[in-house]
Amino acid sequence: MDDQNFKPAPLKPVISFAEIDRIDIRVGTIVSVDDIAGSDKLLKLTVDFGDHRRSILAGMKKEREDVRQIEGQQALFVVNLEPKKMMGQVSEGMLFDIGFADGVRPALAVPETKVPNGTRAG
Repeated sequence: MDDQNFKPAPLKPVISFAEIDRIDIRVGTIVSVDDIAGSDKLLKLTVDFGDHRRSILAGMKKEREDVRQIEGQQALFVVNLEPKKMMGQVSEGMLFDIGFADGVRPALAVPETKVPNGTRAG
């Protein structure tokens, strides 16, 4: 989809500051990207959050010619979601990406400059 044909989706309902404050979004470095056998979409990201690493599954297999191009990059992740089992693997968070819900080729949400892993957004 090109910029000229893009129409933003309607805004979601208003939420309180207390509700948004419950979401824990942190910066992490993507250490490795691994294929999940049998899945057309899912990849397993190993992410360094400074004091620990987590496995986060992301449905981004078809979004890039070389999925390994994001290794070593910092990105934003939601880290306080319940673990979710998919394709025999457990995801311990969610990649905070831009564009997927709007049918735009997704892009990583990244900090403007390098910051320590584990830094909170918001």
